[in-house]
Amino acid sequence: MYVIVVGGGKVGYNLTRHLLAEGREVVLIEKNRARARELQADLGEAITAGDGVRVNVMREAGANRADVVAAVTGDDETNLVVCQVAKTVFLKPRTIARVSDPRNESVFGALGVDLTVSSTRIIDAMIEKQVGADDLVIPLLTLRGGDVEIVEVRVSDESPMLGKPLRDLSLPTGSILIAVFRNEKTMIPKGETVLQKNDELIALVTSQDEAALRRMF
Repeated sequence: MYVIVVGGGKVGYNLTRHLLAEGREVVLIEKNRARARELQADLGEAITAGDGVRVNVMREAGANRADVVAAVTGDDETNLVVCQVAKTVFLKPRTIARVSDPRNESVFGALGVDLTVSSTRIIDAMIEKQVGADDLVIPLLTLRGGDVEIVEVRVSDESPMLGKPLRDLSLPTGSILIAVFRNEKTMIPKGETVLQKNDELIALVTSQDEAALRRMF
């Protein structure tokens, strides 16, 4: 799978680093050249300097063969334009847009963006999901299209996954771990991260694979 990420802020950086750790082919496009140099010092050739709304920049990044284009800048309008360029010029990529204002989600969907992710929506969902300790998998957000969810997975004291590094986990095909919450700290999951009792994992999972993920914990 080839992924193009547009936007080199915290979201884009963490997403790119995670995808690289997962062995994905990924390029991050960052408009600010100084910021791009900072990212290159850490992530190397995965970073390219340029404006992701420009067709020539996207073409040079390989958008004609990309499977996914994820626009995660802090500006909703920029993210929408990036997704529209990917759809109308390069036709095939699946598009994902970060949306800062939840009121824009319906607009993005109407204009052809495949999936939208709103941090505000996620936070709201977490507040609304008041669950007991026995609820090990909590749906936080169903992404546009209804086939992908962000879920919270709590590691129980009887989980067979306790003490195991993430690299040894055989996760369902349609799932990706994106964060680990431990002792009020947030960690980006790495292969060597060892699971502990009461760790809370945030995962992106397809609806059909959610049950399989639940059974693991």
